[in-house]
Order: sequence, then structure tokens, then C-alpha cells
Amino acid sequence: MAKLPSAIAGARIVGERFVRQQRQQNPEGRMPLMDHIRELRNRVVKIVLALGAGMIVGFIFFSPVWRIIERPLCSATVRGYSGCHTLGVNELALDGPIDPFYLHVKVALIVAVIVSSPVWLYQIWAFIAPGLYAREKRWGYLFIGTAVPLFLAGNLLAYWSLGRSMHYLLDLAPTGVANIVEVDQYMSFVATMMIAFGIAFEVPLLIVMLNLAGILTHQRFRKWRRVMIFCVFLIAGIANPSPDPSTMLILGGCCVALVEVAEFIVWQNDRRRARRHPDPYANLSDYELSPIEADETQAHDSLN
Repeated sequence: MAKLPSAIAGARIVGERFVRQQRQQNPEGRMPLMDHIRELRNRVVKIVLALGAGMIVGFIFFSPVWRIIERPLCSATVRGYSGCHTLGVNELALDGPIDPFYLHVKVALIVAVIVSSPVWLYQIWAFIAPGLYAREKRWGYLFIGTAVPLFLAGNLLAYWSLGRSMHYLLDLAPTGVANIVEVDQYMSFVATMMIAFGIAFEVPLLIVMLNLAGILTHQRFRKWRRVMIFCVFLIAGIANPSPDPSTMLILGGCCVALVEVAEFIVWQNDRRRARRHPDPYANLSDYELSPIEADETQAHDSLN
């Protein structure tokens, strides 16, 4: 009977040979349509399972998480008053007997999206990776290592901006009108802001990944730079659910700063790429002919 380490080593060798044979038979990594659908189904199932596990965490820690969520509203000072425990002063209200259960579900879902962000971001990348070359698949570590911190940073900025938004919006109420906010609307507002800020912070990463894939160069980026910055502020205005101009400026300003960092990375990558693979036609004028190298057989055939 073979020993266990020898059996494991043999199985590993057989597995490597099988993978190598599959790559030789299908070097471009093409997949039939049904395989793509099965792959998408598997990725979606894993994302749903990760969200389910995150929701369990949200249900367990509902009370401390809810105190964190309601803090921006309760700490907003409107006409000298603040707090959620005084009638008519930033008061949260539920409409029906089943709304407390929905509140627990929504809080748990927000926790799940944040806690499981490494999982569903990786599943998105894993679904795209089979269509990439082998050298491009190594960027998965860069994608996951950057996408998760950027998404969490966007959520933190959204939470910090919530207090300013609540102060601006609730202060618009005229004198004598009580601010009684429905919990459902407040939770939708919080979730929309956090998701919008998190996705907006992923735009610079998308720019860098497009450059690494050879789709976006620094020359093209510089040509459309002003249009890109305008689009960043436009997206910030659309994604931000609050009409508060300061919140839009905060989101747009942070995104522009990240885009500038992305531009520097794109510029450095293009310089490194140009040093490794110089363009043979870079120093030719528009009226200068470039030499064409041909072997003797091609020259003989052209003469005949």
C-alpha cells in the first residue's frame, strides 16, 4: 500500500498534466455558452451564500449596528435641537406592525454587503478572469487588494457625509413643522448613499485595469481628461441621493483625487511599457518610408 505523501504527490502530478493538456487543447480558454451560464450560476450562488452569512451576522449584532446607523440623524442639530427621543425632533417612525421585522432585514442586508464585499468582489473578478490571458489573471490579487479597501473607504466617507446631509435636509423644514422621518425612507437613503459612494470609489481602479489590459493609454486619457473629470462630477451628482451640494462636492472631489492617482499610475505603466517594448516607428516622420524586412524566398517571389 502506497504511503499517503506519495499518493498526494502522484495525484498532484496527474492533475498538473491534465491542466497542461487542457491548456494545450484550448489555449485561448474559450467556453461554450452553457458553460458560461453554469459559471455565472455558480458565482451567483456563492455570492448569495456569502450575503446570507453576512445577514446572520447583521441579525446577531442588530442593536449596536442600528445605533451606528441612526447616529447621523439623531446627532443632526436643527434649529438648536437634536436627538431622536424628543417628539417632532428628528424622530424616526414605523408605519405598520411588520415594519420592525423589515428594519431588522434591511440592517442585516447592509451589514452583509459590507462584510461580504471581499467575497462578492472576488466572485465578479473570477467570472471575468477565464476570458483573460494568463499574465492578466495575475491582476486578480491587485484587483481584490485594491477594490475592497476602496469600497470600504467609500462607505466610510458616505457615513461621514450622512450627518451633513441630515443637517442640510432637515433644516429646510419651515418653523412649526415637525421632522418625523419614516424608518423605511431613512434606511433606503443610507443604503443608497453607501452603495453609491462605494461604487464611485471603484472608478479609478477600473481606469487602471483598462490600462493594464492595453485598452486605455495615458495619451488617450490625457486627451479626454477634462471630459472624464466632468463625467466624474456628473456621476457623483446622479449617484448621490441627497440634493446637498456639499455632499456632491465631497464625493466628486474624492473621486477626482483618486482619478489623478490613477492617471499617475497609468502614466508610469505606459513609460515602463515603452521602455520594454519601444515603438520602431516613433522617430519616423510622416513622409519617411519604414524599411520592411523580408527573407530571400519572399524577395524572390515578389520579383517573379
